[in-house]
Amino acid sequence: MLRAFLAVELGDDLKRQVALVQEDLRRRLGREAPKAARIAWVQASSIHLTVKFLGDIDESLIEPMRLAVGVAMQAHRPVFIPLERIGAFPHPREPRVLWVGPQVKWEESQEAQRLAALHRTVEDCCASLGCATALALDRRPFSPHLTLARVKEGAREVGRLLAASGVMDRSLFVGTLAVESIALIKSDLKPAGPIYTKLWQAGVGGGGDG
Repeated sequence: MLRAFLAVELGDDLKRQVALVQEDLRRRLGREAPKAARIAWVQASSIHLTVKFLGDIDESLIEPMRLAVGVAMQAHRPVFIPLERIGAFPHPREPRVLWVGPQVKWEESQEAQRLAALHRTVEDCCASLGCATALALDRRPFSPHLTLARVKEGAREVGRLLAASGVMDRSLFVGTLAVESIALIKSDLKPAGPIYTKLWQAGVGGGGDG
């Protein structure tokens, strides 16, 4: 068994830009953060767009999944996601996850609809493999975002800091995330943080397989 997920990886230039945004946010919140607040910042080099979290899967699924996703992705075109705002889940007043992603207006665009269709295809591929719980079908609307941090304690305090900092009201352009391939990533959980290993990637539109 291995712990894994399907994701879109960031290019080096975009990683650097996202890291700068993350560091700026960390500095702003850290300046006034109360002791009750505990924020776990994602290692900048590991930031990615999760398409489907699989959990623990049997290693025998690696190759069938590569074939299924690879064939299915040929019917899609690359999608480009502009990273233009900082947001929070489930709500800025009491955040558990801090992220960078597209504007709400983009999420209503035709490009966003194509991304949603691509996501549904990935879900269908996973369902077709017949693995019950780990690959359970998820029909919730797909919200593309890059996780910057997770709030472990003191969510309300962090929410007040976010409001006071004004970072969520600023307009910014971090860069564009190109969804040109989907990768299967193995995650090994370590005390210092997870270690990610790419097992394969399938190109969207038939390119970038490996």
